[in-house]
Amino acid sequence: MKASAPGKIILFGEHAVVYNRPALAVPVAQVHADVEVVTSPRQGIWINAPGIDLHADLAALPADHPIGSVIHGLFHLLKLSPPPSLEINISSTIPVASGLGSGAAVSVALARALALYLQRPMSDEQLNALAYEIEKLHHGTPSGIDNTVITYARPVFFIKGRPIETFKVGMPFTIVIGDTGIPAPTKESVGDVRRLWTEDKDKFEKIFDDIKQISLSARRAIQDGVPGQLGSLMDQNHELLQRLTVSSPELDNLVVAARNAGASGAKMSGGGRGGNMIALVEKEKAETVAQALISARAVRTIVTDIV
Repeated sequence: MKASAPGKIILFGEHAVVYNRPALAVPVAQVHADVEVVTSPRQGIWINAPGIDLHADLAALPADHPIGSVIHGLFHLLKLSPPPSLEINISSTIPVASGLGSGAAVSVALARALALYLQRPMSDEQLNALAYEIEKLHHGTPSGIDNTVITYARPVFFIKGRPIETFKVGMPFTIVIGDTGIPAPTKESVGDVRRLWTEDKDKFEKIFDDIKQISLSARRAIQDGVPGQLGSLMDQNHELLQRLTVSSPELDNLVVAARNAGASGAKMSGGGRGGNMIALVEKEKAETVAQALISARAVRTIVTDIV
């Protein structure tokens, strides 16, 4: 039995989303995690994930291993004991620790494939809740946005603790994603922002409020089919993220390179201090901007249409 899950990218609202402000995120189908579950002739549950050099029996994994935790969590949810003998093959084209939701995509694809194999299909709500628990192992205090966008595979307007809202794209638009190649230490950057907020709540609440207004304006622009308005909003959001100390020289360099190559706007995306940035482009300029990012030392680019 096979299942896939897409990557994701945050358009607006990262970090502020941890403090109950809205964020907008969209799936990125160009990259994905794929899981195949088959019956094993051997006793136990065998996991093959060559991308992370994992070839192991489930019983040999530490208790808090993210992949093992998905399997144990699913079996607990389904009240399955003893577990069947299985072989699980995991592959992914999503770069790890880059802000594209690699961990959440593997969790969602794995849980979905296992549930289908066991003929106990789960609702998106159940999958999302399980994937969120696993995200805590990756990120400490995650917003929940990665698992939500990836589970539902639709553009999402997300406020922590509120019902999930998906939204329609009024007119398709194109973004270029540029990867610094530096792992994004999300848990560390989220923790640093929390320390700053604790030391000066008034100052940082104001920044979060400004990001909130940008996210609300961006949603309206996307739904109303005027994506051209997103460029200046990206630029404003990036400046606020710099003030939160979560950008980096490498991200700033790619943001400037994209703007100089003709992007309408650009910003870092995700946890920051590594990982990805995004640029809003006219479709015909996408390859020019992507090449400019490679010249500015991006290790890879993805051109994706938001529809």
